[in-house]
Amino acid sequence: MSQAKSTKSGKRLKQKFIFVTGGVVSSIGKGLTAASLGSLLEARGFKVTLMKFDPYLNVDPGTMSPFQHGEVYVTDDGAETDLDLGHYERFTNSVLQRANSVSAGQIYDRVISRERRGDYLGGTVQVIPHITDEIKSRVYEAAQGSEIAIVEIGGTVGDIEAQPFFEAIRQMRLDLGVGNTALVHVTYVPYIAVAGELKSKPTQHSVKELREIGLQPDFLICRSEKVIDDNLKSKIGLFCSIKKENVISAKDSESIYDVPLALHKENLDYLVVETLNLKQTKYSIAGWQKIAKIQRSPLSKVKIAVVGKYVDLKESYKSLHESLVHGGLANRAKVEIIYIDSDKLTAKNIKTMLSEAQGILVPGGFGTRGVEGKILAIKYAREKKIPFFGICFGMQLAAIEFARNVCGIADATSREFVGEDKRGGNIVIDSMAEQRGIVDKGGTMRLGAFQCTLAPKSRALKVYKKSIIWERHRHRFEFNNQYRDLLEKNGLRATGVNEERNLVEIIEIPKHPWFVAVQFHPEFKSKPLSPHPLFADFIRASRQK
Repeated sequence: MSQAKSTKSGKRLKQKFIFVTGGVVSSIGKGLTAASLGSLLEARGFKVTLMKFDPYLNVDPGTMSPFQHGEVYVTDDGAETDLDLGHYERFTNSVLQRANSVSAGQIYDRVISRERRGDYLGGTVQVIPHITDEIKSRVYEAAQGSEIAIVEIGGTVGDIEAQPFFEAIRQMRLDLGVGNTALVHVTYVPYIAVAGELKSKPTQHSVKELREIGLQPDFLICRSEKVIDDNLKSKIGLFCSIKKENVISAKDSESIYDVPLALHKENLDYLVVETLNLKQTKYSIAGWQKIAKIQRSPLSKVKIAVVGKYVDLKESYKSLHESLVHGGLANRAKVEIIYIDSDKLTAKNIKTMLSEAQGILVPGGFGTRGVEGKILAIKYAREKKIPFFGICFGMQLAAIEFARNVCGIADATSREFVGEDKRGGNIVIDSMAEQRGIVDKGGTMRLGAFQCTLAPKSRALKVYKKSIIWERHRHRFEFNNQYRDLLEKNGLRATGVNEERNLVEIIEIPKHPWFVAVQFHPEFKSKPLSPHPLFADFIRASRQK
């Protein structure tokens, strides 16, 4: 069942597949490994795509709590996906879609729906072959148009819910034959301080579990806080039936952007290309080397306060965090992010809590908790002339703050806070017509990339250097145009608009050194090798402050 694609010359090329699995513990870095390997293969000239299988039964992460799952990453086509897709897009040139993020919930839902329609002609529906066949079909669907597809299996080997995925890739490796697939297993080699040595036994057991289900890894990525020397590599290789050179030392890095260079130093990309029977080509990793140099020797430091309500869980703001780092890279600066719990911010302590901030950012979010603290932070940034960046919910609150404290609308608020039943009053942020009465919450927001037209002589136009942009959205509420004239009369300008529906996408205060708030999520399109222009300019202005 080997898959192939045609080139312009008509020559047939087999698609290659790399499966990334994990063992011993979760959160071991499978996503970063997959993304880093993808970036190295791109540097060698191959067209790469990546996909993530999540074993949970949720249809997608859209309704999952940030406290459990971290941020929800949104693609251009409006899919709410796992945060690992953010790593994939940041590290590579791949533009991922709904097909690149698949959960067990989606797999079982598809199979059960087919059973209800009678598609299986009365046959008994089973995990094998029906669930595994659906998993394989999703892999082939996501791989279209690429030369190499990197497929990450969430969780760890041995997880009950992940067993159908491991079985599916076992079948694929058998179907596709030698030289068309590679299995990369990411594992943990703990350092026992009392003994003063690294221990390989957990890795051996992890590989043993894989082999019991018919999977023999081609590569081991051994995560550790210490470098794994040749002797230990030889021991691991011997007990796991892997060549010593295919045992890759992956010592903890100071920055995630050091990982591609670390894996390249271990020859992983070269060895993977050899395993897949591909032609070795010239490559350039100069971009990653430049990033490493900037991070080692920044020209300046910038302190940015992020005022939100998930400050104890940085994964909830993962793309935002990385985009601020990218903005620093664009300015050869190190960004120090100060997370401020908006629920604890008051008029009495705000000066102390924000005293070191050279820039203030209020990110996206939902609900009423911590809202007044965020509004206080926006007011402080506006009055003290501190560069301010509002994103999604941050833009909505910036409009409310301006309406209350500049325009004199003391009861300015959002429909989200007062509910759909309230009529009248000053609802500066209102729900879109199609959002009213929605019961199912998953996948029903304004999601994905939408066009925005930038106003002449605006900061946004100066930053983007083009009048039409496309940015990704994830929200239910919009700026109420009934208040636009009043706010603009008092000094706030709408500088970005979706003309198709007359929706305000960007607001600015021209007389402020740097006050920009956007309804979309620019952090979803920022990359270390190509920082988003808004983040780059925000850090530039903050550094000057």
